[in-house]
Amino acid sequence: MKRYTLIWIGIASLAFLTVDTSFGVTVPAGTSLVVRTLHGISSIDAPGTRFPAELDKNVVVNGKVVLPVGTKVSGRIATSKRTHTSSQRLSVDITNVEVGGRSLPIKTAGAIGLENSAYKTRRGVSVSTASYQVPSGRKIEFRLAQPLNL
Repeated sequence: MKRYTLIWIGIASLAFLTVDTSFGVTVPAGTSLVVRTLHGISSIDAPGTRFPAELDKNVVVNGKVVLPVGTKVSGRIATSKRTHTSSQRLSVDITNVEVGGRSLPIKTAGAIGLENSAYKTRRGVSVSTASYQVPSGRKIEFRLAQPLNL
């Protein structure tokens, strides 16, 4: 009987340890989110088009990792050079983060412009062509505009 009791205590202890420890934590506004795109993004994709990404660096609050590397996030294209006459540049935003099987909305501090790094002048100024592709695996840094309650 003692053996079965010890087994159940061991199972209960393991279950307790695997519970999401980030529950009830608030990630403050201004926190950096470094993500890596999982698919390419084109400068002629329509605004509103969604793209998948994942965290490339841990998000730490009070010395504790609350969003680990690999956490799935979703983004959307804010502006693009959809037509050849458009003067807008490609810019993206992060809109959701997946935590514990739930998709939580997030708001970042403005869209991040993605330049065509393939074409630069000698002084390092990006020159935009009619269309260009941002490759999969590109790292982009965002800042939270509002606190994120996990």
